[in-house]
Parts: sequence; structure tokens; C-alpha cells
Amino acid sequence: MSKTKENIFDFKLFKRLFKYIQPYKGVFFGLVVLVILLAGLSAATPYITKYAIDDSIASKESKDFLFYIFIMLAVLLFQTVFQLSFIYYAAYLGQNLVMDVRVKLFDHLLRFKMKYFDNSSVGVLITRAVTDMERIADIFGQGLFMIFRDLLTMTVVFIVMVSINLKLSLIVFIMLPILLYATRIFQKFMKKAFEEVRTEVSNLNSFVQERLTGMKILQLFTREAVEYKNFKAINERHKKGWLKTVWYNSIFFPIADLSGSITVGLIAWYGGLNVVLAGKVSEGDLIAFIMFVPMLFRPLRQIADKFNTLQMGMVAATRVFKVIDTTSQIDDTGTLVAEHFKGDIKFKNVRFSYVKDEEVLKGVSFNVEAGETVAIVGATGAGKSTIINLLNRFYEINDGQILVDETNIKDVTLSSLRTQIAVVLQDVFLFADTILNNIMLNHPEVTEEDVHKAAKDIGIHDFIMTLPNGYHYNVKERGVMLSSGQRQLISFLRAYVTNPSILVLDEATSSVDSYSEQLIQNATDKITKGRTSIVIAHRLATIKKADKILVMDAGEIVEQGTHKDLLKKQNGYYKNLYEVQFLQEEIA
Repeated sequence: MSKTKENIFDFKLFKRLFKYIQPYKGVFFGLVVLVILLAGLSAATPYITKYAIDDSIASKESKDFLFYIFIMLAVLLFQTVFQLSFIYYAAYLGQNLVMDVRVKLFDHLLRFKMKYFDNSSVGVLITRAVTDMERIADIFGQGLFMIFRDLLTMTVVFIVMVSINLKLSLIVFIMLPILLYATRIFQKFMKKAFEEVRTEVSNLNSFVQERLTGMKILQLFTREAVEYKNFKAINERHKKGWLKTVWYNSIFFPIADLSGSITVGLIAWYGGLNVVLAGKVSEGDLIAFIMFVPMLFRPLRQIADKFNTLQMGMVAATRVFKVIDTTSQIDDTGTLVAEHFKGDIKFKNVRFSYVKDEEVLKGVSFNVEAGETVAIVGATGAGKSTIINLLNRFYEINDGQILVDETNIKDVTLSSLRTQIAVVLQDVFLFADTILNNIMLNHPEVTEEDVHKAAKDIGIHDFIMTLPNGYHYNVKERGVMLSSGQRQLISFLRAYVTNPSILVLDEATSSVDSYSEQLIQNATDKITKGRTSIVIAHRLATIKKADKILVMDAGEIVEQGTHKDLLKKQNGYYKNLYEVQFLQEEIA
């Protein structure tokens, strides 16, 4: 077990969290002052009660009794105001701090390599950014300051009790070690239990997110019964994790209550005998101590309860900072800002692997002249889409060079590089927003008029206007309100409206209806005209007009040339691929 897990408190982690308090130092120190005031006032009521009883009730003289009542009312009023301020500003500090951490986490995630997301569960990342963040907020809103207040309250009560009557104090202190030991054991087991709970919550979120996203596949393959069974199993583990915490609570809190009750009984017994028989303890002392016991034991019980919250927050903070500490960003060390590319592209002996020692590209070299349309074809897994990913620097190459206009893309800032390269993917992702916002993507230089003009240029304005509210039609999550062909058309417009220097079409005409395909083909002819374009397609009929075709197989370029030139090669890879596909279309 790691050192972090062995320690009940992770002071290093707290120190890191405290760095986020710097903008809110005034609130933090204000809370410290409120804690001190509340702790001081906590012992005031029993102390005043003692003198009210001894000076007025026991002596049967009521001249100062009303004065004591007014003092107690003033104390209660101040306690109420301070308590209200304390609760509000503790939560205020926690929410502001967690907002800053969440923004930093999300900003960090935005710059991760695609490889990180390839190997990470979306559900787990959502848990880190949402649920875990609330647990961190609870560290300050319900944990740390509450514990500090309770500890200070116990200290003040302890001092006042000793100053009033040492013997009665000793009775109370005999029971404290038992409760302190039980508290420490409780905290130790609860930390392990909460780590298990957080793990199961992440697993549950991940499972639900994936199944809801892939609901169509589940129903198509009649997986409902199987997934229901899997979901029950995950929920069972989640339930068991939480029941462990409930079990520990059900043991500890009755022990804490029993200890307090026994202590009150001993004080009543011992103090009562001394009041009646020996007169060594005053009636005021006895009543004050009976009031003090809950004030001493309840904070200890609450500390254990708040410590649960604190530990959940610590576990959550550890997980969040683990993501923040992950160095998975593409090195954005380039200094050149690309305002426009002519469009010359060169791959020089590029080698790349998603998994170590399993090369996907094996020394790929090719040239694309400015303004050319180059098609890349090959079987699934040949490395076609990988070329696009590397051109956009979603992944880092293992060896070789990628040049645009004779400049290594590593020397160009990531933002300007990707701004000049527009990509239309086969699997179009649309946000739950309007068509207009999905096209503009908050691009500062693109206006609604620009979008309308671009849509008319590529021939899809009429299609958009047939939708309810036209450009302001909300396509819902992932664009479910549109067909695959319609989503593809929106992605073409999104690429075209930014006027990129280089255009990439990745399987853009696959799996769409004939009407949409015709619109897409017209749009393709329009947006590829006069700019460097790379087209990846399984359907070879769509790339006959390409200036050059690169044929890939198992991570290597095995042939290249025009459509006509490649068909002339006897037993050529492209010729065989074309004839097989043509024959299949004839049979269909």
C-alpha cells in the first residue's frame, strides 16, 4: 500500500489544494476568525448557566437572574449570526476553489493527445470533472473548517471544564481515550471504504455512459438481457462498497453515543452525591458539566462524520490531480504562425505506431503539390486515416518528417496548423446546438452571412432551409435529428466556411443515400477546387478525378499514380481492388 493510502491525512495534497485558495485569502482568514469566535462562544452558555444557578436559583436570590438571561440571549444571537456566516462562506470558498480546479482540469484535457482518449474511459473522465469535483468542494464546505471548529470547541470546553472542577473533568477524560481510539480505527477503515466507493462510482458512470451512447447497437444485437445482467453485477459491487461505509458508521456512532451517555451518568452520580452529601460540588457545576459533556463528545462524533466527507474529498482530489499531472500533451513548441499555406505536403520516411513495437506506418514517403487532389486508398487498417491524424498532429510520429510548404509541422503552432487544415470525417460529430453554431463553432471571424453564402456556394442552402427554423434548428446530441447524409453535408459546410488551405475528406461519401451523395459530390467538387485536398475513400468510383492516387497496404505505399495509370498495371493492387469493387457493384 502506498504512503498516501496509509496516512489518514495527506498533508501534501492539502498543501496543493491550498494554492487554489490564494485568490480567496480574505474569505479564508475570515472563516478562521469565525471558527475562533464560534469556539469561544460555545462554552459561554454552560458557563453562564452555572453562575445563574449558583448566584440566583441555589441562593434563591433573583436580582441578577434577568441579567444572566439577557447575556445568554446575546450569546445565542451572536452564535446564530456567526454560524450562518460560517456555513455560507465555507461553501462559498469550496465552490469557488472547485470551479478553478475544474476549469484547469478541462483546459488540461482539451490539450491531451488523442492517444490518451483512446486509452481512457469517457465515463471515468466525466466522473473526475463532475462528481469528484463536488467531493473536493465538500473538503472546505463540510470538512476541513468543520473539523477545525470542532477541535477548537473541544479545546475551549476542556479548558473551561478544568477551571471549574478538576474531579468532574477527570471523569469525562477517562472516557475520552476510548472514543479517540474508536475514532482513529473508524477513520482508517472508512478511508479504504471510500476509495472502493469512488472506484465503483467511476465504473458505474463509465458503464452507463457507454451503453446509452451505444443503445442502437445493443438493441440491434438483442443485448438487453446480457447488459441488464452486467448492470446488476456492477450495481451489486457499488452497493457493497456503500454498505461497507454504512456498516462502519453503524458501529462507530452508537459507540460514540453510548460513551457520552455513560459519561453523563457518571457525572450525575458522582456530582449528585457530592452535592447532596458533601457539598463539594455546586448545583451550577453539576448542570454545567452535564451541558459540557455533549459539547465535548458531539464534536468528536461530528469530527468522525466530517472526516468521512474529508476523506471522500481527498480521494477525489487525488484522482483529479492524477489527471492534471498527466503529461499527455502534444509539444506545442512551434513559433511559426501559419496564416496561409500554399499547400505543398511532404511525408519523408514517416514511421508511427499506436502501440509500442507495432508499426502502423512503415517508412511512408510521398509528395502532394499545392492545389492537387490526392486520394489514398487501401484495405481497412492499411494506415490511411493515420496519415490524416499525423498531419494534424493528433499523434507524434516515431521517426521521419512531415513538411508543409517545406516547413516541419513541429515548427508551426498547433492552433495555426489545425486552423489551416479542415477535416471532414466519416463519423460526423455534432453538438447539441443549432446548425449555425455547429458550423461556426464560435469562430470569431465567421458571421452568419458568411455561413449562408458558403452554403449557397456548395449547394446545401436549400436543404438547410427545409428544416424547422433553418440554420437555427437544434440538432440535439450528436446530431440525432439529422440523417447521416445530412450530418455529412453540415460537416462539409463547417470545413468550407473557414476557407482552409488544406482540405481532408476521410470516407466522407460512405454510407449515405444517393441524394445526399450527389449533394456531397457537388460540394466536394466545389470545396476542393483550387486548394490542396487529400481524399480517403473505399469507393474508388469517387476518386477517378484525383490528380494522384496513393495505394496503401499494411502501412506502406505500394503503388501511386493516376486512376488510368494504375489500371494499366497488370496484377496491380489498385487494379485488382477496383475490379473486385466494380464486380460487386454490378452484382448488387
